[in-house]
Amino acid sequence: MGVIYIGDRRAGKTHLAMESSNPRGYYVKGSEQIYQNLKALLYDKAEGKTLATEARQSTYRRTLDLQVRTRLRYKHILVDWFDTTGEIWRDSWQSNNPQEWNNFLEVARGSEAVILILPPHRDLISLTSSVDPEIDEDPGPFPTLKQWCNRFDEWVKFFRQDFLKPKHLLICLNKADLFCDLKQEAEKLAYNPDSYAMDWLDRHQYVYNRYFTPIRDRIKQIDAVITGLSVRCFITSVKERSLLELPWLYLANYLEEI
Repeated sequence: MGVIYIGDRRAGKTHLAMESSNPRGYYVKGSEQIYQNLKALLYDKAEGKTLATEARQSTYRRTLDLQVRTRLRYKHILVDWFDTTGEIWRDSWQSNNPQEWNNFLEVARGSEAVILILPPHRDLISLTSSVDPEIDEDPGPFPTLKQWCNRFDEWVKFFRQDFLKPKHLLICLNKADLFCDLKQEAEKLAYNPDSYAMDWLDRHQYVYNRYFTPIRDRIKQIDAVITGLSVRCFITSVKERSLLELPWLYLANYLEEI
Protein backbone atom coordinates (compact mmCIF):
# COMPACT_ATOMS: atom_id res chain seq x y z
CA MET A 1 0.00 0.00 0.00
CA GLY A 2 1.26 3.45 -0.87
CA VAL A 3 0.17 6.99 -1.67
CA ILE A 4 -1.95 8.17 -4.58
CA TYR A 5 -1.59 11.73 -5.87
CA ILE A 6 -4.55 13.20 -7.80
CA GLY A 7 -6.36 16.51 -8.24
CA ASP A 8 -8.26 19.02 -10.29
CA ARG A 9 -7.22 20.41 -13.66
CA ARG A 10 -5.09 23.56 -13.59
CA ALA A 11 -4.40 23.05 -9.91
CA GLY A 12 -0.63 22.99 -10.42
CA LYS A 13 -0.33 19.24 -9.76
CA THR A 14 2.49 18.71 -12.23
CA HIS A 15 4.73 21.52 -10.98
CA LEU A 16 4.07 20.63 -7.35
CA ALA A 17 4.91 16.97 -7.93
CA MET A 18 8.01 17.79 -9.92
CA GLU A 19 9.36 20.14 -7.26
CA SER A 20 8.55 17.64 -4.52
CA SER A 21 11.19 15.47 -6.20
CA ASN A 22 13.80 18.23 -6.11
CA PRO A 23 16.95 16.75 -4.50
CA ARG A 24 17.78 20.15 -3.01
CA GLY A 25 14.79 20.16 -0.68
CA TYR A 26 14.90 20.71 3.07
CA TYR A 27 13.39 17.55 4.55
CA VAL A 28 11.86 16.02 1.38
CA LYS A 29 14.11 14.96 -1.48
CA GLY A 30 14.00 12.91 -4.66
CA SER A 31 16.85 11.68 -6.81
CA GLU A 32 18.67 14.04 -9.17
CA GLN A 33 18.07 11.69 -12.10
CA ILE A 34 14.29 11.47 -11.57
CA TYR A 35 14.02 15.22 -11.03
CA GLN A 36 15.92 16.03 -14.22
CA ASN A 37 13.89 13.45 -16.17
CA LEU A 38 10.64 15.03 -14.97
CA LYS A 39 11.87 18.52 -15.88
CA ALA A 40 12.89 17.37 -19.36
CA LEU A 41 9.51 15.71 -19.89
CA LEU A 42 7.16 18.18 -18.22
CA TYR A 43 8.79 21.62 -18.00
CA ASP A 44 9.11 24.34 -20.64
CA LYS A 45 12.27 26.29 -19.80
CA ALA A 46 11.52 29.03 -22.33
CA GLU A 47 8.09 29.70 -20.82
CA GLY A 48 9.20 29.03 -17.26
CA LYS A 49 6.26 26.74 -16.53
CA THR A 50 5.12 23.13 -16.74
CA LEU A 51 3.50 21.82 -19.90
CA ALA A 52 -0.23 21.17 -20.10
CA THR A 53 -1.26 17.53 -19.84
CA GLU A 54 -1.51 16.14 -23.36
CA ALA A 55 -4.89 14.87 -24.52
CA ARG A 56 -3.50 11.81 -26.33
CA GLN A 57 -4.33 9.77 -23.21
CA SER A 58 -6.95 10.29 -20.52
CA THR A 59 -4.63 9.12 -17.75
CA TYR A 60 -0.87 9.35 -17.27
CA ARG A 61 0.51 7.25 -14.44
CA ARG A 62 3.88 8.23 -13.04
CA THR A 63 5.84 7.45 -9.88
CA LEU A 64 7.37 9.74 -7.28
CA ASP A 65 10.07 8.21 -5.10
CA LEU A 66 10.79 10.43 -2.09
CA GLN A 67 13.04 10.34 0.95
CA VAL A 68 11.61 12.25 3.91
CA ARG A 69 13.64 13.15 6.99
CA THR A 70 11.60 13.16 10.17
CA ARG A 71 12.71 13.90 13.70
CA LEU A 72 13.71 10.27 14.25
CA ARG A 73 14.80 8.87 10.87
CA TYR A 74 14.46 8.92 7.11
CA LYS A 75 11.36 7.38 5.56
CA HIS A 76 10.79 6.26 2.01
CA ILE A 77 7.50 7.24 0.33
CA LEU A 78 6.47 5.75 -3.01
CA VAL A 79 3.70 7.67 -4.77
CA ASP A 80 1.37 6.72 -7.62
CA TRP A 81 0.78 9.96 -9.49
CA PHE A 82 -2.25 10.00 -11.79
CA ASP A 83 -2.30 12.98 -14.13
CA THR A 84 -5.52 13.29 -16.10
CA THR A 85 -7.04 15.57 -18.71
CA GLY A 86 -10.32 15.79 -16.80
CA GLU A 87 -12.43 13.37 -18.82
CA ILE A 88 -11.78 10.48 -16.44
CA TRP A 89 -13.98 12.09 -13.79
CA ARG A 90 -17.01 12.28 -16.07
CA ASP A 91 -19.69 9.58 -15.77
CA SER A 92 -19.85 9.27 -19.56
CA TRP A 93 -16.12 8.59 -19.82
CA GLN A 94 -16.25 6.00 -17.05
CA SER A 95 -19.14 4.22 -18.78
CA ASN A 96 -17.34 4.21 -22.14
CA ASN A 97 -13.95 3.18 -20.69
CA PRO A 98 -14.78 0.65 -17.95
CA GLN A 99 -11.46 -1.20 -18.07
CA GLU A 100 -9.32 1.93 -17.75
CA TRP A 101 -11.56 3.27 -14.98
CA ASN A 102 -11.41 -0.04 -13.10
CA ASN A 103 -7.62 -0.12 -13.43
CA PHE A 104 -7.47 3.31 -11.82
CA LEU A 105 -9.86 2.28 -9.03
CA GLU A 106 -7.83 -0.85 -8.31
CA VAL A 107 -4.73 1.23 -7.62
CA ALA A 108 -6.67 3.91 -5.76
CA ARG A 109 -8.44 1.45 -3.47
CA GLY A 110 -5.16 -0.21 -2.57
CA SER A 111 -3.59 3.06 -1.39
CA GLU A 112 -3.17 3.88 2.26
CA ALA A 113 -3.16 7.64 1.70
CA VAL A 114 -4.46 10.15 -0.84
CA ILE A 115 -3.11 13.59 -1.67
CA LEU A 116 -5.77 15.69 -3.41
CA ILE A 117 -4.64 18.95 -5.06
CA LEU A 118 -7.15 21.80 -5.48
CA PRO A 119 -6.74 25.17 -7.22
CA PRO A 120 -7.75 28.39 -5.45
CA HIS A 121 -11.10 29.91 -6.40
CA ARG A 122 -11.47 33.44 -7.77
CA ASP A 123 -12.98 34.93 -4.62
CA LEU A 124 -9.99 33.81 -2.59
CA ILE A 125 -7.54 35.26 -5.11
CA SER A 126 -9.37 38.57 -5.47
CA LEU A 127 -9.59 39.05 -1.71
CA THR A 128 -5.87 38.66 -1.12
CA SER A 129 -4.07 39.26 -4.42
CA SER A 130 -2.69 42.54 -3.09
CA VAL A 131 -0.04 40.57 -1.17
CA ASP A 132 1.87 40.14 -4.43
CA PRO A 133 2.01 43.03 -6.94
CA GLU A 134 2.98 40.63 -9.73
CA ILE A 135 -0.38 38.84 -9.61
CA ASP A 136 -2.58 39.78 -12.54
CA GLU A 137 -5.91 41.29 -11.55
CA ASP A 138 -7.65 38.90 -13.96
CA PRO A 139 -8.08 35.51 -12.22
CA GLY A 140 -8.07 33.87 -15.64
CA PRO A 141 -8.79 30.14 -15.63
CA PHE A 142 -9.53 29.78 -11.94
CA PRO A 143 -13.05 28.64 -10.97
CA THR A 144 -15.65 30.82 -9.34
CA LEU A 145 -16.52 29.97 -5.76
CA LYS A 146 -19.70 28.21 -6.91
CA GLN A 147 -17.81 26.17 -9.51
CA TRP A 148 -15.14 25.31 -6.94
CA CYS A 149 -17.74 24.06 -4.46
CA ASN A 150 -19.62 22.12 -7.14
CA ARG A 151 -16.40 20.47 -8.25
CA PHE A 152 -15.62 19.45 -4.69
CA ASP A 153 -19.08 17.84 -4.52
CA GLU A 154 -17.78 15.45 -7.20
CA TRP A 155 -14.80 14.60 -5.02
CA VAL A 156 -17.16 13.93 -2.11
CA LYS A 157 -19.11 11.55 -4.33
CA PHE A 158 -15.91 9.83 -5.44
CA PHE A 159 -14.59 9.30 -1.93
CA ARG A 160 -17.94 8.15 -0.55
CA GLN A 161 -18.72 5.70 -3.36
CA ASP A 162 -15.46 4.52 -4.85
CA PHE A 163 -12.71 5.05 -2.32
CA LEU A 164 -13.49 3.59 1.08
CA LYS A 165 -10.17 2.32 2.44
CA PRO A 166 -7.56 5.10 2.83
CA LYS A 167 -6.35 5.97 6.31
CA HIS A 168 -5.27 9.47 5.36
CA LEU A 169 -6.72 12.10 3.02
CA LEU A 170 -4.58 15.21 2.55
CA ILE A 171 -6.38 18.08 0.79
CA CYS A 172 -3.94 20.67 -0.53
CA LEU A 173 -5.10 24.11 -1.64
CA ASN A 174 -2.30 24.85 -4.08
CA LYS A 175 -0.86 28.08 -5.55
CA ALA A 176 -0.90 29.71 -2.13
CA ASP A 177 1.30 32.48 -3.55
CA LEU A 178 -1.88 33.77 -5.22
CA PHE A 179 -3.95 34.12 -2.07
CA CYS A 180 -1.81 34.64 1.03
CA ASP A 181 1.38 36.11 2.43
CA LEU A 182 3.68 33.15 1.83
CA LYS A 183 6.42 34.27 4.19
CA GLN A 184 4.02 34.90 7.03
CA GLU A 185 2.18 31.61 6.62
CA ALA A 186 5.41 29.66 6.21
CA GLU A 187 6.76 31.08 9.46
CA LYS A 188 3.58 29.98 11.21
CA LEU A 189 3.19 26.52 9.65
CA ALA A 190 6.69 25.33 8.76
CA TYR A 191 8.00 22.06 10.14
CA ASN A 192 10.78 22.38 12.71
CA PRO A 193 12.04 19.10 14.19
CA ASP A 194 13.47 20.99 17.18
CA SER A 195 10.24 22.79 18.08
CA TYR A 196 6.75 21.70 19.13
CA ALA A 197 5.15 25.14 18.74
CA MET A 198 2.49 23.83 16.33
CA ASP A 199 1.60 20.15 15.91
CA TRP A 200 -0.11 18.52 12.92
CA LEU A 201 -3.62 18.93 14.30
CA ASP A 202 -2.93 22.61 15.04
CA ARG A 203 -1.76 23.15 11.46
CA HIS A 204 -4.82 21.40 10.09
CA GLN A 205 -7.25 23.39 12.21
CA TYR A 206 -5.61 26.68 11.27
CA VAL A 207 -5.68 25.99 7.51
CA TYR A 208 -9.10 24.31 7.61
CA ASN A 209 -10.75 27.25 9.36
CA ARG A 210 -8.93 29.97 7.43
CA TYR A 211 -8.99 28.69 3.85
CA PHE A 212 -11.54 25.86 3.54
CA THR A 213 -14.62 27.56 5.02
CA PRO A 214 -16.89 27.11 1.93
CA ILE A 215 -16.42 23.31 1.88
CA ARG A 216 -15.97 22.43 5.55
CA ASP A 217 -19.36 20.68 5.67
CA ARG A 218 -18.43 18.66 2.60
CA ILE A 219 -15.12 17.61 4.13
CA LYS A 220 -17.04 16.46 7.21
CA GLN A 221 -19.18 14.26 4.95
CA ILE A 222 -16.07 12.46 3.70
CA ASP A 223 -14.67 12.12 7.20
CA ALA A 224 -17.94 10.67 8.50
CA VAL A 225 -18.39 7.96 5.87
CA ILE A 226 -14.89 6.40 5.90
CA THR A 227 -14.13 4.62 9.17
CA GLY A 228 -10.73 5.46 10.62
CA LEU A 229 -9.96 8.19 8.10
CA SER A 230 -7.87 11.21 9.07
CA VAL A 231 -8.50 14.27 6.89
CA ARG A 232 -5.86 17.00 6.97
CA CYS A 233 -5.84 20.30 5.07
CA PHE A 234 -2.76 22.12 3.77
CA ILE A 235 -1.83 25.12 1.65
CA THR A 236 1.01 24.56 -0.82
CA SER A 237 3.08 26.46 -3.36
CA VAL A 238 6.15 25.75 -5.47
CA LYS A 239 7.35 29.21 -4.40
CA GLU A 240 7.64 28.24 -0.73
CA ARG A 241 9.48 24.99 -0.05
CA SER A 242 8.54 24.74 3.61
CA LEU A 243 4.82 24.69 2.72
CA LEU A 244 5.34 22.34 -0.22
CA GLU A 245 6.99 19.75 2.03
CA LEU A 246 4.36 19.68 4.78
CA PRO A 247 2.02 17.02 3.28
CA TRP A 248 4.93 14.62 2.76
CA LEU A 249 6.28 15.28 6.25
CA TYR A 250 2.86 14.58 7.72
CA LEU A 251 2.68 11.24 5.89
CA ALA A 252 6.20 10.29 6.93
CA ASN A 253 5.27 10.88 10.56
CA TYR A 254 2.07 8.84 10.43
CA LEU A 255 2.62 6.02 7.94
CA GLU A 256 4.81 2.99 8.15
CA GLU A 257 7.64 2.58 5.64
CA ILE A 258 5.95 2.61 2.22
